[in-house]
Amino acid sequence: MQKLSVQVVVVGGGATGTGILRDLAMRGISALLVEQGDLAHGTSSRFHGLLHSGCRYAVKDPAAARECIEENMILRRIAPNCVEITGGLFVQLPEDDPAYAEEWESACRQAGIEVEEVDPAAVRRQNPALSPRITRAFAVPDCAVDGFRVVWSNLHSARRYGARALTYTRLKAIEQQNSCITGVRAENVLTGEQYHIECQVLINAAGPWAGEVAALAGLEVGVIKDKGTLIAFNHRLVQQVVNRLRPPGDGDIFVPHGPITILGTTSLPVENPADNRPQQKEVLDLLAIGREIIPDLDEYRLIRTFAGVRPLYQEVPLAGSGRSVSRNYALLDHQQRDGLAGLISIVGGKFTTFRLMAEKAADLAAGKLGISRPCRTAGEPLFDPLPPEWLERGRKVFGVAAAHKAAERLGDDFAAVVARAEQNPEQARILCECELVSQAEVEQALAADTTFTLGDVRRKTRLGMGTCQGTFCSYRSLGILSRYPRFAADHRQYLADFLQKRWKGMRPVLWGQQLREAQLSTAIYSALFGMERML
Repeated sequence: MQKLSVQVVVVGGGATGTGILRDLAMRGISALLVEQGDLAHGTSSRFHGLLHSGCRYAVKDPAAARECIEENMILRRIAPNCVEITGGLFVQLPEDDPAYAEEWESACRQAGIEVEEVDPAAVRRQNPALSPRITRAFAVPDCAVDGFRVVWSNLHSARRYGARALTYTRLKAIEQQNSCITGVRAENVLTGEQYHIECQVLINAAGPWAGEVAALAGLEVGVIKDKGTLIAFNHRLVQQVVNRLRPPGDGDIFVPHGPITILGTTSLPVENPADNRPQQKEVLDLLAIGREIIPDLDEYRLIRTFAGVRPLYQEVPLAGSGRSVSRNYALLDHQQRDGLAGLISIVGGKFTTFRLMAEKAADLAAGKLGISRPCRTAGEPLFDPLPPEWLERGRKVFGVAAAHKAAERLGDDFAAVVARAEQNPEQARILCECELVSQAEVEQALAADTTFTLGDVRRKTRLGMGTCQGTFCSYRSLGILSRYPRFAADHRQYLADFLQKRWKGMRPVLWGQQLREAQLSTAIYSALFGMERML
């Protein structure tokens, strides 16, 4: 058993958990993050990628709306490579309540959010796919955000300040003595290695698993697990984030991300925090609602569908569910609430406000340690600006478009990938044409101590996340995998697992053009490569 000692253990490798880790490390507090899977494998990567302006919450929850617009502006400033400044629209159709628009506009202005009514005809000229039935439209400061980049940037920044992280490590027990937290026991789910970690403070930022973590300490935290399903289209259907101007409901947001668009979401309570399997009925329901905003929605190819589980908080879990539950967060000091000193839970909230949630949790933890150093995460960028000479060197080895995309994805790691390709020119070749991912970038990911599966490579690089969904880049990566001892013995199994997870998202949308794509993928892997016979 490996023994470690830190001041604070953080449980949960999503945006909030890694944000807390970064905040603590910047205050000089020794901290270690424990995550049961890969970073960002849960809710932080399974949402529509909308950096809220707060307009969606302005009527029902003005406080949450103000937090959203403040954090929206902060994240634009500290993580520009993670945010696409698309702008946003709220559009109203004839069947929507006209009175709601007046109430909504007034609430937005009171929350400090800039909204401007715009000409529906001008909106349609910029977004021809939108319905000609739009009666009113308002421009708002919504944006698109890349959850993977934010989470990994948090970790890279935290490591520069001395923090550590254990991925694929599951919490097994919470140790306490005289009603005080003294440490945790954990196990690596891949190797079986055991850890005993002494700590003074334990922060539970496990998202939909927060209730399960609290239960290890014999406590109850009322987390409602709310599944939201989304659809990814193979086109940039709109140039701005498009919201339906009516009380929040299912299927009323389109978010453009690079060349694709995501439509979401649904709201369905589930029992299991890992229940992220989308159903075809949910897809059909989303499409039916989405057609009201984009009438020709069926003309576009659906790439895949996916789902995430929101961790909504209610002190009494059965008092409400789904859309009726606040999206605000709760910070629980279990010393005051339950008499257990050193345990903190941060639950609920939205991706947009993860930094603020992390600040509040770190403030509480620092206070318990007697440390008064203030939070600096709102002012310090997640990564240093890329020197122009490195971007120029990247253009020479990868080409202009691939270099720019890699620089946006990699942040501080871009220079190392360029240097790798310069030293090994064969690694400059592009493995994934959809996302312009080079071999050097994949090799850099495979060499990292946090990479254990081809899925981990996907989350770090976006390999296989483009329009072909890994049909071509997957087998190109197979030969590279076999060169790394960690993957060599079972590299075919790693590929099969990767393809199976891609298939999970394609199965509910198998018709039309996507069915033809799936048949091509089946022909390549089952007929041409004979993978069914190899495994």
